[in-house]
Amino acid sequence: MYVLNQFETPIVDALQEWISKYHAPFYTPGHKRGSGMNPLLKNDWGTQVFGWDLPELPGLDNLHAPSGIIAAAQVLAAEVFGAQQTWFLVNGSTAGVIAAILATCGEGEKIILPRNIHSSAISGIIHAGAVPIFIDPEYDRAVDITHSITPESVKFALQQHPDAKAVMMVYPTYYGVGGDLAAIAEIVHSYDLPLLVDEAHGAHFGFHADLPPAAVTMGADLAIQSTHKLLGALTQSAMLHVNSHRIDRDRLSRSLRLIQTTSPSYLLLASLDAARQQMAVDGEELMSRTIELATSARSQIAQIDRLAVMELDTPTSGSKYLDPTRLTVTVTGLNLTGFAADEILTEQLGVVAELPSLRHLTFIISLGNTSADIDRLVAAFTQLAANYANSQPLKLRSIDPPARLLTKMAMTPRQADRSRHTSVSIEDAIGKISAESICPYPPGIPVLVPGETIAIEALDYLRQVLDFGGEIVGCSDPDLATIKVVDR
Repeated sequence: MYVLNQFETPIVDALQEWISKYHAPFYTPGHKRGSGMNPLLKNDWGTQVFGWDLPELPGLDNLHAPSGIIAAAQVLAAEVFGAQQTWFLVNGSTAGVIAAILATCGEGEKIILPRNIHSSAISGIIHAGAVPIFIDPEYDRAVDITHSITPESVKFALQQHPDAKAVMMVYPTYYGVGGDLAAIAEIVHSYDLPLLVDEAHGAHFGFHADLPPAAVTMGADLAIQSTHKLLGALTQSAMLHVNSHRIDRDRLSRSLRLIQTTSPSYLLLASLDAARQQMAVDGEELMSRTIELATSARSQIAQIDRLAVMELDTPTSGSKYLDPTRLTVTVTGLNLTGFAADEILTEQLGVVAELPSLRHLTFIISLGNTSADIDRLVAAFTQLAANYANSQPLKLRSIDPPARLLTKMAMTPRQADRSRHTSVSIEDAIGKISAESICPYPPGIPVLVPGETIAIEALDYLRQVLDFGGEIVGCSDPDLATIKVVDR
């Protein structure tokens, strides 16, 4: 039994020991601790970092069958993040989402999930051969932003599909909004089903009283967190937490072996180990400082004429929580779209947002930001507002997402994905089966997924989004002149 000591970093310590050993390396990777690396990288990065890029040498454990330092690091992480068991992910939260679906759903089995789920969930459904039962999330027409699914919608879906094998939800959304997860968990558990939570943007939750609670503390059976998005880990580093008996852990481990690389980067694993230790030791203090920075940015930008920041003035069951470190600024009062404002901020004012959309810009404020960053952000918006002080507000009509009744599932996403595809004109696509997952931004809800019959109303809606300056993703033809369909 491993004795927990949150000051320890098992993976980091073992790597440091190997780095300190003088030896001739006759193992992968080919750059041999940096000596064979292109000087273009060595000159800019230095040589020390490449010494950490080691394979599974003696004493460095095995990610797919951990019994040493990786096992110890995962036990430490489980305690810090409030889980019964934690798995480290080196293929991002995408790997966790796919594995979660594979571990709970098989060929022809149903999974209930929100329409605004991440594309990785569609990939998981295709891999599993599962049948998606989509729920429309709550749509806030006033700000043109999609929030969470509601307990009422989950209850209705389960009444209609009591044979479902799992329910998945997003908590929080890209905009930092979280639904009533505790109430949803209670409903899901009344059917003795697991609640899977895509918590990619919530790895910092639970480390401060002013942050929303973490998913596993509110009844999530499984939660996937992108540690790299909000904490001090390298890009592609993530964790999967299990907190109940409803998840078959052997099946989950097998699923992860299917999805994750057999040559995991120890740079990523070490960063997960270090990020956990940092939050265990200093998490509350780091989050206090982060919240202070975000609060300062929010209050100052809110005072700038013609700009607005998103708040939850009246929380609903689809928008119960708002992450105070996520900042969304509405710029249409300056007669600018979010896309145009983002281009100006990036190219002229030295500020880069996380997510531009038609009306808004969304910024992630994390433990890595400084007061100088906030000063620059506020100064940039002050300058932007001054430059467009005499412009008329941009009038954009909200386009409500079409009802799900407009599309019917003609075959499973897996069947559609594995079928032959052909491109047809948009006019000829009506009544055919979509081979693509097509999602407009805003509001970020897929209008078509593979296997659905294409209705004229869905195509009309997509055209409206393009006409109003929105963006279509997932379609092989971004201009929507053609669309890929199943060739039957």
